[in-house]
Amino acid sequence: MIYKSIRPLALSARAPVAIIFAAILSGCFGGASKLQPAELQPVTALVAARQSWTTRIGQVNFPLEVNVSGNSVAVASSDGTVAVLDAQTGHDVWRVALNMPIAAGVGSDGKVVAVVTKANEVVALQDGHELWRQKLNAQAFTAPFVAGARVFVLAADRSVNAFDGQTGRKLWAQQRPNEPLVLRQSGVMLAVGDTLVVGLAGRLAGLNPSNGSIRWEAPIASPRGINDVERLVDLVGRVSRDGDNVCARAFQASVGCVNAVRGSLLWTKPANGVQGIHGDDRLLFGTEADGTVIAWRRTDGERAWSTDRLRYRSLTAPLVVGRSVAIGDFTGFIHLLSREDGSLLNRLPTDGSAIAAAPVLAGNTLIAVTHNGGIYGFQPE
Repeated sequence: MIYKSIRPLALSARAPVAIIFAAILSGCFGGASKLQPAELQPVTALVAARQSWTTRIGQVNFPLEVNVSGNSVAVASSDGTVAVLDAQTGHDVWRVALNMPIAAGVGSDGKVVAVVTKANEVVALQDGHELWRQKLNAQAFTAPFVAGARVFVLAADRSVNAFDGQTGRKLWAQQRPNEPLVLRQSGVMLAVGDTLVVGLAGRLAGLNPSNGSIRWEAPIASPRGINDVERLVDLVGRVSRDGDNVCARAFQASVGCVNAVRGSLLWTKPANGVQGIHGDDRLLFGTEADGTVIAWRRTDGERAWSTDRLRYRSLTAPLVVGRSVAIGDFTGFIHLLSREDGSLLNRLPTDGSAIAAAPVLAGNTLIAVTHNGGIYGFQPE
């Protein structure tokens, strides 16, 4: 089987035409058809994990972010099904069919759940009932961020919009200059103290969540190259936060860390990845576009280790789980690698379709969602 094209799509923020971001556009690949995924070698389970439950939702063809709030997880499918599940059992807490395609989601604070439809509408739900919906001026591909009784939305026109979580009343909007292309992929939104931290092109920006004013900006990457594709350096989720330290990846350009209280850049290092990063207080972990998995030291960005055992397997962003790093691939496996050296500790099967979202951890349950709509709960032992 040949290597499948990279997941993200790039689209014009000024025109309705989409450009497929296939592997051939990533510069380092040459002909994608010649690239064979690394064969999976037999594995001895050095970290035990068992499948504890499975359930289903519809197919997932959008940049899904699985949201964890306490012991529940919120998921959605492309056809408009939104569900909150009990992470221990996989049983529905509630499930609703919006009957409209979804473009971005899911965001939740444990009460209000928010998604964005392909009709550019933000839809907020609570206990399986719709609270409100509001129209955006542009499409969004980043899951809404729900916090402080508000719903924040990052749209493809570089705008950030804030809505009242219960009524949907628009509170403010912050508009930044457009670039010709943006990624059809999850960006960056999180809270650090009383600051809303947002990825805007290749910069992390700290916004006042009360009025949208910008407190600081820190560049993870700067546009380069001679055309719009080469100059695309959007920040991509997920990110790794340790206290005030927030580390993120700029698409096919670099990884870097910022002090999100002062707004100061700590370091950046060149990196050619398309998926977000995760980490702990010592190391950051990421998957490069060619499937190389890399660990960087959090303090200075120097490389700690790398492994090419998963090359060209179209990997998800990683997740730190105990002494493992969990990474999904395009054939539905979750690979557990050692945090210390990248060696293979276990491999967990799902339904054979691509892992559609970066794995998440809810309590002691590792959760993966596949392209075909399978949701799997594993318990590392």
